[in-house]
Amino acid sequence: MADLKDFAEQLVNLTVKEVNELADILKEEYGIEPAAAAVAVAGGAAAGGEEAAEEQTEFDVILKAPGGSKLAVVKLVKELTGLGLKDAKELVDGAPKPVKEGVSKDEAEALKAQLEEAGAEVELK
Repeated sequence: MADLKDFAEQLVNLTVKEVNELADILKEEYGIEPAAAAVAVAGGAAAGGEEAAEEQTEFDVILKAPGGSKLAVVKLVKELTGLGLKDAKELVDGAPKPVKEGVSKDEAEALKAQLEEAGAEVELK
């Protein structure tokens, strides 16, 4: 029982960087997607240390402007968000608006790259 308490204490005291490394190891070596566990551990680490509070773990992908290829951006937003065509068009027309909120850094950067490739102006917050 003492070993589990020690293990739990080690998990709670991980930095965000260490949590990300642990998530990569679990995914690559064991095929486990630790999304919920990583958020829980990161939340505990943020409460306990200033270093964890400095590193942002959740990002919002904000569409600032559709750019020259508005139709391509609307189609991509529809595909990425699962919205209907009308809702995706309204989101693009109403820019600046969030496309996705509370996503991981990797997912946010991938979404940003896809949207920029389609011609949109995107910001991560």
